[in-house]
Amino acid sequence: MIWVELISVFVIWLTFWSLIPRDEWWIRGADFPRLQILALGLIALVLLLVWDQPWDLRREIVFTTLIAALAYQLKMVLPYTFIWKKQVKKVHKHQLKPDKQISLLVSNVLTPNDKYHLLVEQIQKHQPDLVLTLETDFIWQKALAVIEKDYPYRVPVPLDNLYGMHLYSKLELKDTEVKFILSDEIPSIHTTVILRSGQPVQLYCLHPKPPSPTEAKDSTLRDAELLMVGDQIKDLDESCIVMGDLNDVAWSRTTRLFQRISGLLDPRVGRRYINTFHADYPMFRWSLDHVFHSTDFALVHMERLPHVGSDHFPVYVVLQTGRIFEQVQDKLEQTDADEQEAQEAIQEGIQKAEKEEKLVTDEIAQDYKNGTKVPQGN
Repeated sequence: MIWVELISVFVIWLTFWSLIPRDEWWIRGADFPRLQILALGLIALVLLLVWDQPWDLRREIVFTTLIAALAYQLKMVLPYTFIWKKQVKKVHKHQLKPDKQISLLVSNVLTPNDKYHLLVEQIQKHQPDLVLTLETDFIWQKALAVIEKDYPYRVPVPLDNLYGMHLYSKLELKDTEVKFILSDEIPSIHTTVILRSGQPVQLYCLHPKPPSPTEAKDSTLRDAELLMVGDQIKDLDESCIVMGDLNDVAWSRTTRLFQRISGLLDPRVGRRYINTFHADYPMFRWSLDHVFHSTDFALVHMERLPHVGSDHFPVYVVLQTGRIFEQVQDKLEQTDADEQEAQEAIQEGIQKAEKEEKLVTDEIAQDYKNGTKVPQGN
């Protein structure tokens, strides 16, 4: 049964590995599979208990340390279960006011996915006020043209680099900007949505790069982009929603810091995980697609929609705004240490972005110097 101890040590190692305050993808990746690590650890714990052998010092150390690791994993994931206090109140039937509601559908479509009709069917079924699609290129833009008659306000950003995005809205959009916060390859949409009641809501649509060996070698730019938006939101005295594929889990250090800095709430806390990725592997799923909102919003409805051929499930959320909700819902407490950590992460991201931009500029200049590229005349 030595393999039981090996599994236990593996769970312990992954747990404490995730505590290392570094941004490299091979460290930050341990943030994602906490549910899977927890399940594996619980199995190892049971097997250690029923193992019919004398308890020697090694087994006792492994057992004790495994309990500590499982306690930490539980601390991270339990807030997204029904046993935790709800961060966002539920709107009761007698409180429903359609003119103060906004319904959102977020879907990372996976660019090569050609099952366009599946997403269109979900949009036509739920008729959300806003549809945000991610990884959409010109082909997807053409395929989604069938819904345009219902969505007079549109912000198309078709790209073929897996970071295109499209925002479709039944509600009026004002002061819309497409920003490339830290990278010329990664767009974000910033706009103001006007509810049917006339109330403006600040909306931020994001899709930063994930830390992975094929995307970004570390999480520095992803973290900085999210925290820059959070830093901007904290000074707003307006209703606000942030949504998109953040390529980070709800329980990560950065996402929790973002919530404390921005003051936004997560309707999943006290309810359920809404694991959206990977759609094809039930045993390996976590929450990458998010909807955060200001304290004046409460939850009407939230669900993960059926498979649409992508590696992500779509998410459908209905929110309602009202002063009564703002009075009974509290922001997460921000500390001076949070502010310092956020500012340091933002500065690190800005410096990294400037360094990468300079490297690209230097490479282009060197290509011209070597004659591999010829400047084009006007």
